[in-house]
Amino acid sequence: MRVGVLTGGGDCPGLNAVIRGIVRKGVQEYGYDFVGFRDGWRGPLENVTVRLDIPAVRGILPRGGTILGSSRTNPLKEEDGVRRIKDTLAKQEIDALVAIGGEDTLGVAARLGDEYGVPCVGVPKTIDNDLSATDYTFGFDTAVSIATEAIDRLHTTAESHMRVLVCEVMGRHAGWIALHAGLAGGANVILIPEQRFDLDQVCAWITSRFKASYAPIVVVAEGAMPKDGDLILKDTSRDSFGHVRLSGVGEWLAKEIEKRTGKEARTTVLGHIQRGGTPTAFDRWLATRFGLHAIDCVHDGDFGKMVALRGTDIVRVPIAEATAKLKTVDPKLYEEIGVFFG
Repeated sequence: MRVGVLTGGGDCPGLNAVIRGIVRKGVQEYGYDFVGFRDGWRGPLENVTVRLDIPAVRGILPRGGTILGSSRTNPLKEEDGVRRIKDTLAKQEIDALVAIGGEDTLGVAARLGDEYGVPCVGVPKTIDNDLSATDYTFGFDTAVSIATEAIDRLHTTAESHMRVLVCEVMGRHAGWIALHAGLAGGANVILIPEQRFDLDQVCAWITSRFKASYAPIVVVAEGAMPKDGDLILKDTSRDSFGHVRLSGVGEWLAKEIEKRTGKEARTTVLGHIQRGGTPTAFDRWLATRFGLHAIDCVHDGDFGKMVALRGTDIVRVPIAEATAKLKTVDPKLYEEIGVFFG
């Protein structure tokens, strides 16, 4: 059997661990051959491949990013995209394709399988942790750890200068990184996309913090919005999946806070720092298990499925089900941590 592997969407720590798990078990236990497709869906679109065997995956477990490269290419928007992919798979004699990615990458895999008969298996990857079919996605734990460390460092600077520091983290539709890192880092205000925020209330929390002789830290997800406004953007251009490039809410928030409270405010945007570097032990563990179970899924001919974490078990769920609904922060959970605001 000959299996293709690709990584699509934004990179994140743990992708290489998945690739390693797939190849090691696939070669050693099943005797499969592997083809790596470069740069997400661009690889099968343009027949761009790399060698993928045991020597190729040696030593990649602790490396961030992906040895296969990634992109936000949407083959369903390309001219003759499906035909070109099927032609490439035929030329490479590919019997099955493992797609590692988030909502967009797996959404393409679901359609290719359901509508065009391409045998696909999915592995969930997103630092936003917003895929509803799995308890956790790899990359999330690393992103939270990086953001938490940044917030820890911001506290000392904020208190040295007695100024407001706003930390903008990733989170387009779901505020899981902001929620986890904000709570772990002792933030005084946490703003997430699921709950539109009242700017007056934010300023009241900040003023209260200063009265206690402490400088406040505000953690805001990039997709958070004020009650009386819209999504705040620096750039309105869209990628091939129709997403705008987020970032800007942190800077806007700092200016509004300074104007309304009279307190000096500064912004730190973590951006791609959250995606980079070596994965945590948990993400290496989870990503490796996902890889092992994904190749089992291929071996069983159980296509159209995505591997997912439920409790401590790895289960299989339909890819279409996994991408149908985003997992967002429960209002009750957000309310639970409100005791630390202000």
